[in-house]
Amino acid sequence: MSQRATDALFQSLFLLTDIRVMLREAAPLHQLSAEEKEKAAKLLKSVRRQVDILEEELI
Repeated sequence: MSQRATDALFQSLFLLTDIRVMLREAAPLHQLSAEEKEKAAKLLKSVRRQVDILEEELI
């Protein structure tokens, strides 16, 4: 596994952890405010970029 793939893997895990924390804070109903939804969308976009890098490097 390349260093780039390793970095992408860890970065995606950190981003997913940020999303998990956001959902834990919104428990038990997990209803996000407009601001939180915007932040979640940005985080998910970043996760997708990291997964794209993983695909490029590993497949």
